Amino acid sequence: MDELEKLAQTLGEALHAHGDVLALAESCTGGMVAASITSIAGSSAWFDRGFVTYSNLSKTQMLGVSPTTLDRFGAVSEQTAEEMAKGALQFSQATMAGSITGIAGPTGGTLQKPVGTVCFAWAHQDGRMKLSTQLFSGDRTQIRHQATAHMLHGLMAMLTQASI
Repeated sequence: MDELEKLAQTLGEALHAHGDVLALAESCTGGMVAASITSIAGSSAWFDRGFVTYSNLSKTQMLGVSPTTLDRFGAVSEQTAEEMAKGALQFSQATMAGSITGIAGPTGGTLQKPVGTVCFAWAHQDGRMKLSTQLFSGDRTQIRHQATAHMLHGLMAMLTQASI
């Protein structure tokens, strides 16, 4: 079992113990978080669904992200990540959601948002919301892997009320 599967296993046990069900909204990770979760046997007990919303249009159509938010802050922003997480909650049976949007590279970065910039949101149906922006290094695969691990750690932190 690799690192991501171990994290997913621990998360699943915690979600089950808390009676929570998870939904995900992923952009730059392309479903990598959902894949790590669904590699765990029995994950259907605590994982409802995943949205892979790579384009801006899919973010608006599937998750209800406002075009104004995308225009004003860009797809890679905490504001967009927040709306993605809220949409994942709204359009699922989940009690908790996580979202990821970022620039995995090797192209697409700017001075303000270089390659490796990834924005996260963790939301719970009780109203709790945590946001984070990280700058990861490495190639595309490494950035996506780090973002996936950060999401899983953040979900655990949301469950345990720890800081991310």
